[in-house]
Amino acid sequence: QGQLEESGGALVQPGASLRLSCAGSGYTLDYYAIGWFRQAPGKEREGVSCIASGDSGTFYADDVMGRFTISRSNDKRTVYLQMHNLKPEDTGVYYCAASLFPPDDRSWFGERLYAYWGQGTQVTVSS
Repeated sequence: QGQLEESGGALVQPGASLRLSCAGSGYTLDYYAIGWFRQAPGKEREGVSCIASGDSGTFYADDVMGRFTISRSNDKRTVYLQMHNLKPEDTGVYYCAASLFPPDDRSWFGERLYAYWGQGTQVTVSS
């Protein structure tokens, strides 16, 4: 347990959509809160979205609210980040992370909540 793998990153034009996936290696993710983070060149890693265990809540950064949607697959093995209307400022390496602690409005975007991290997938939004 603990290994996560992201996929789905790509080079796209502004306004395009992408769906990122986060899968656990040989285990389901239903008991974990899963967060998505991104790191743009020269910037610190920041929280993008989070889904609580059992799908009991979702959280979004202000600048992605209404454009991104986080969800789990029916078999609970994958967490998706559906991204619409992508902007150049969405460019970065996207990481997923897992936590056994319940997130709330003050904690979900903090890296310390999460014990397990993937290696990241690159999203580039450019014309």
